[in-house]
Amino acid sequence: MQRRDFLRLTLAGAAGLTLGGCGFRLRGLNRPALGLEALAVAGADDAFSRLAIRRLETAGVAVRDDAPLVLNLGAERVEERRLSVLDAGSQERELTLRLPFSVQRRADGAYRLPRQTLTVSERFTFSGDDLLAGDERREAARQALRREAVRRLMDRLRALEPS
Repeated sequence: MQRRDFLRLTLAGAAGLTLGGCGFRLRGLNRPALGLEALAVAGADDAFSRLAIRRLETAGVAVRDDAPLVLNLGAERVEERRLSVLDAGSQERELTLRLPFSVQRRADGAYRLPRQTLTVSERFTFSGDDLLAGDERREAARQALRREAVRRLMDRLRALEPS
C-alpha cells in the first residue's frame, strides 16, 4: 500500500468517526418508509390502485377497510399528444397521466390532504412502419407513468403524520 492510499483511508476513517461522534445521521435512516400504520384505499379497482396498494404494503402500511385514514383515488386519465410533424418515419409522442387523490380522516371526514392531482408525462418514439412496436412502447410508457405516479403519491403520503 502506498503512502497516499494509506493517508486517504486514514482521513476518510477519521472523518467518518468525527461525524458519527458528533451525532450526524443520514436523513431517513432507521425510520419507517411512511409514518402511517394503516390506510384504507377507496376508488376504482384499476391497475394504478393495485400498484399503489402493493407499494403501500411493501412500505409497511396495512391496507384495510377500517383504517382511520382513507386514500381516495380518482380514475386515471391518460392523454396522448403527437409531437412529431410528419406522418411517415419516426414519430414522437407524449403520454400524460393525471390522477386525482385526497386523504380523508374517517372519524370526522376532515381532509388531511385536500384533493390534488398527480400529473406525470413521458415521451416515447416509434416508427410509423411498425405499429405493433408502437403499441408495445405506448404500453411500456404507460407502465412507467404509473410507477412514477405511485412514487410521487408515496412522497406526498410521507409528509402525513399519524393522527
